[in-house]
Amino acid sequence: MAAIAPGRTARRNQETVGSQRHGGVVKGSTRDKDIVKDSILNATDRLLARFGYRKMTVEDIAVEAGIGKGSIYLHFSSKEEVVLSHIDRIVDRLKDQLREIAGSNTTAAERLRLMLMTRVLFRIDSVQHYTQSLNDLLAALRPGLLARRAQYFEAEAQIFAEVLTAGREAGEFSFDDEYVTAHALLQATNGLLPYSLSTSELGSREVVSQRAFAVAELVLRGVISRK
Repeated sequence: MAAIAPGRTARRNQETVGSQRHGGVVKGSTRDKDIVKDSILNATDRLLARFGYRKMTVEDIAVEAGIGKGSIYLHFSSKEEVVLSHIDRIVDRLKDQLREIAGSNTTAAERLRLMLMTRVLFRIDSVQHYTQSLNDLLAALRPGLLARRAQYFEAEAQIFAEVLTAGREAGEFSFDDEYVTAHALLQATNGLLPYSLSTSELGSREVVSQRAFAVAELVLRGVISRK
């Protein structure tokens, strides 16, 4: 992968124009600031695929987003914080999908099965286009990512616990504590998440999907009521 791709320098020459174009947005309403932040994160997603984490710079992100470099620092303290926020956004979108499934009109067992598969495959799909540089990214961000992971999993566990409780009330499930059980379900599928798989394994979505389904089937047998 080349350190400087064709057109990279040319894009940098457009930075001042981009900064002037977006300068008023950064100082505008909360909605406008959110738009700029999303633009930064979208640019980061593209650049991770193009350059990888180590070669990508804050200046690259600014040029790709069409804003001045200083505008990046109005929203994020560092390149690491930008990429961690990019991961935060992936998880936020995942939680939206989990909540949608949790509220669907089907059995609690089917909802849990689909939720377990979704928490794996949504993450895989979100990083599929930069799997070759994922190891570098995870190694560089490990301390910050580990701190966030506990928060990610706790938020997911809350959603799973609601479905578990509903299933128990409907007579579908039998277990002692919904939160302990929710975390056990998550733990069972954590080994299939991107940071647990090699680049070659990440490249095979079908294999990961089959494994996720098998794990979901196995763990659900532990909570389904035998009555």
